Amino acid sequence: MALQDRMNRMFDSSVHGEGTDEDMEAAAWTPAVDIYETSDAIMVNVEAPGMSREQFTVEVKDEVLTLKGERPFEKGVSREHYHRIERAYGRFRRSFVLGTPIHNDGIIATYRNGVLEIVLPKVEEAIARKIEITE
Repeated sequence: MALQDRMNRMFDSSVHGEGTDEDMEAAAWTPAVDIYETSDAIMVNVEAPGMSREQFTVEVKDEVLTLKGERPFEKGVSREHYHRIERAYGRFRRSFVLGTPIHNDGIIATYRNGVLEIVLPKVEEAIARKIEITE
């Protein structure tokens, strides 16, 4: 999975002309993301426990959602005093091509219980409509 995420980030960076090799090396972890679609929005859930909402940046440009953030290492305890470190710390950056026009002014992002939820409303033209057939 981690290799696939790195490949996706490299591809996204080269296609969109964003990011550098330093950005790639600086990304220490990638939070798990679920993306699904409803009839009127694209929903994104980012699993990132231990972070605050101020530690995230959410951007949408040209139907590409970019998530950035940083989970800093615990303050007050030096690494030498740890017996085991399994949780990931550091910066991350993920980009996703949405493939659907989004109404940027209506985007809502909330963070609670360790999950960042982003609601990306579709523009009116992108919402599927049932067409009645007449005689």
